[in-house]
Amino acid sequence: MVDMLKTRQCLLGVRTFLGVTSRLWSFFLYILRKHVRTIIQYQTVRYDILPLSPISRNRLNTVKRKILVLDLDETLIHSHHDGVLRPTVRPGTPPDFILKVVIDKHPVRFFVHKRPHVDFFLEVVSQWYELVVFTASMEIYGSAVADKLDNNKGILKRRYYRQHCTLDSDNAIPIKSWFSDPSDTALLNLLPMLDALRFTADVRSVLSRNLHQHRLW
Repeated sequence: MVDMLKTRQCLLGVRTFLGVTSRLWSFFLYILRKHVRTIIQYQTVRYDILPLSPISRNRLNTVKRKILVLDLDETLIHSHHDGVLRPTVRPGTPPDFILKVVIDKHPVRFFVHKRPHVDFFLEVVSQWYELVVFTASMEIYGSAVADKLDNNKGILKRRYYRQHCTLDSDNAIPIKSWFSDPSDTALLNLLPMLDALRFTADVRSVLSRNLHQHRLW
């Protein structure tokens, strides 16, 4: 009887040890994945903004400062909420931030993942354009995400939400939807074109000539 009790206590101790070890290992993997995502998101990215030549500066002074409208979901970020049964992000991937909002009197948590290089992208293009962000989602969600991306820099002051959206032809640059790929560079790939477009009087003169290429992005 004593031996059986000792055996049970030993097994209980082993199970407890394995349980604690498993939880510690899961926590370690969570921290590691989050650290890797942070490194990818904030790694040094080089896109040299050189001083403008006198000709380029004169050209820029002859055209109006343009407005760049940026889609939010699957362009700048991807998110999913508590009720999603099959999130598109790989299980265990930590979000960049979590939002808690109340929708129809029910608290909802959104797990938000920032597209790689989005902070650098916004920092650069905000020097070239007046930025506007829009989303077909609800304002209570879109506003909270935009606040996080803006990070008190004042570059995303103009915002439009579900109630402001209508279907219309636009001078758009298609971009591949982003969900979870940590090696994605689509935002960086847009910088040379956006750098050049700010010098044009009419962006349609450029965009209409390359639509067949844009669809491949």
